[in-house]
Amino acid sequence: MSHPELAAEQAYVDHAYACLDRMRSTIARTQSSMATEFAAVAMEAWAKRRTRTFQDAENGLCFGRLTLDGSSRPLYVGRRWVHDDDREPVVVNWQAPAARPFYTATPADPQRVTQRRRYRTDKRRIVDISDESLDGSVVEGASVSDFLLEELDRRREGRMRDIVATIQSDQYRLITAEPEGALVVQGGPGTGKTAVGLHRAAWLLYAFRERLARGGVLVIGPNRAFLDHIGAVLPALGEVEVRHSTIDELLASVPVRGKDSVDTAVLKGDSRLAEVLRTAVWSHVRTPKDPCVLPRGAHKWRIPASEVAEIVQELKTRGVRYDAARQMLPHRLAHAILLLMEQAGDSPDDRVQEAVARSAAVRRYAGQVWPALDPKAVLFSLLSDAAALESHATNVLSEQERSTLLWANPPAARGSARWSLADAVLLDEIGDHLQRTPSLGHVILDEAQDLSPMQLRAVGRRCSTGSATVLGDLAQGTTPWATESWETSLRHLGKPAGIIEILVRGFRVPAGVIEYAAQLLPSMAPGLDAPVSVRENPGRLEVERVEPALLYDRVARSVVAYAMEPGSVGVICADAAVNALSKALSHKKIDHGVLGSDHGDVDHQVDVIPATVAKGLEFDRVIVVEPSAIAAAEPDRRTGLRRLYVVLTRAVSELTVVHADDLPTELSG
Repeated sequence: MSHPELAAEQAYVDHAYACLDRMRSTIARTQSSMATEFAAVAMEAWAKRRTRTFQDAENGLCFGRLTLDGSSRPLYVGRRWVHDDDREPVVVNWQAPAARPFYTATPADPQRVTQRRRYRTDKRRIVDISDESLDGSVVEGASVSDFLLEELDRRREGRMRDIVATIQSDQYRLITAEPEGALVVQGGPGTGKTAVGLHRAAWLLYAFRERLARGGVLVIGPNRAFLDHIGAVLPALGEVEVRHSTIDELLASVPVRGKDSVDTAVLKGDSRLAEVLRTAVWSHVRTPKDPCVLPRGAHKWRIPASEVAEIVQELKTRGVRYDAARQMLPHRLAHAILLLMEQAGDSPDDRVQEAVARSAAVRRYAGQVWPALDPKAVLFSLLSDAAALESHATNVLSEQERSTLLWANPPAARGSARWSLADAVLLDEIGDHLQRTPSLGHVILDEAQDLSPMQLRAVGRRCSTGSATVLGDLAQGTTPWATESWETSLRHLGKPAGIIEILVRGFRVPAGVIEYAAQLLPSMAPGLDAPVSVRENPGRLEVERVEPALLYDRVARSVVAYAMEPGSVGVICADAAVNALSKALSHKKIDHGVLGSDHGDVDHQVDVIPATVAKGLEFDRVIVVEPSAIAAAEPDRRTGLRRLYVVLTRAVSELTVVHADDLPTELSG
């Protein structure tokens, strides 16, 4: 039986869409009427952004309303603000302060709300209505929890969707937290931490646009497949200029052609390397032995070496970057020479001082005392020269650690160096010693538990005067340098006073799947509890052992069965098995994509996913192939179990585990 007010509410929503269409037309007319070329270009860029927000509001423009005590008309809440021809609001956007009670009002704290109404929509059509009075009773239509659970059960189409219609109060509190320092959101699989971070970016840009837009907002994810997966969320919320980057892309100042051993990569990610690099950079400032001499006319103006040393020491203690101090030195030397001129009875002015600072003699002398540096040259010297490394790291690194850092076969020249990913992070650190890294307004850092201390320092430099939202799960740390403590991560990020919040309710992963994967927790993350699933449907879980020769045939049958129904299908296996598995599916004429660290493919219903790329992704149905091989591919058992935990928790509705080898003992009970 339909809701008695469905027709009336549909009429109002139709009116809202008509207003939206008129707003779109107004923008198009304004754009075409701009006379000057410059104004037209600016208007076109603005119009494209505005038009994109209109397009993304098409599906579910309005998703609810509030009836407020003392108000003669209800307040309609939706994806964007819509006004009528008289500029009166028809729909308020979800970020607006007026919309806050839609997410936060409770019977104990009604915030003037007497009734909260929610719509389930299909494009421009209202499908169902749920009314909730603030005494806790349901007045008409489906229950609020039914709305949430049906949204969670809705089939995926490859990319993450926004959750503005179903944001829960604990999520909303984090989304709308003030942008001060850092906010850490710890949450297990399916708790919505990524969605919280993305919606927080949209809310912050609405509430603090002038403050944040100058520096910009950046989303950092673990790999390109993950960024492709989440890439549609912010544009759907009207934010089309937020940049997305992996941590490796962010720090890619050199081509990466080398690969470190695990021990070397861990050591290069150690925060102690920051001190080694700082010492190496500033060691290039030389103690002057000769005076600074400036021939000018019949005179030779001379600054004693001892006086130059005092100037150099003062610049070194000013707290400025290496290059900034280097640029100050000629001016400080020129000032000292002008004092000598004044003592001799001359009356030099500022033009004379500038000319002295630019003179070849002063610039040449300053360059000898304070030479220009290139980050690659500094790091090349450290990694290829044992004596250089020893001189800068003796009191920081042990002899064995220094040996681990040194290249076994140093390249003959810097240009032939095969830099690794960890080297790129070190080069970024050196670059910041030379020139201050510009700070963004806000950084959203996802899967942060996997970043090394040096990577965290690099991210922290990019929000040194801004703020950060840090998202992750300590139980899903799968790198050898994964953090064991958010407090430690915050210190490396440069924001030790950051706030740590925990999400415990699991929205995405069914209870049966969570319970199965949670068997790994005592061995890999003692003390961490599994998320508590809010979904009554336990999901479907199937574990089957087959003969080795039949493994891929069994996987193919599951894929075919899953693909007969709507929804995404993810086939996850050890990285080394991806090519063979993909060929087996192709042999069966099963259309599929292959996700990789360098590219994504979210246009197929079926995707093969390397285990190392699966983090953060979600699929309606998941087939995990050979769990033991996935775990064994990692350098140690704990990391292997964590990788497997990540893989097993990617399913939204159904999980099939197919194996020929024995399962890890934690899963075989």
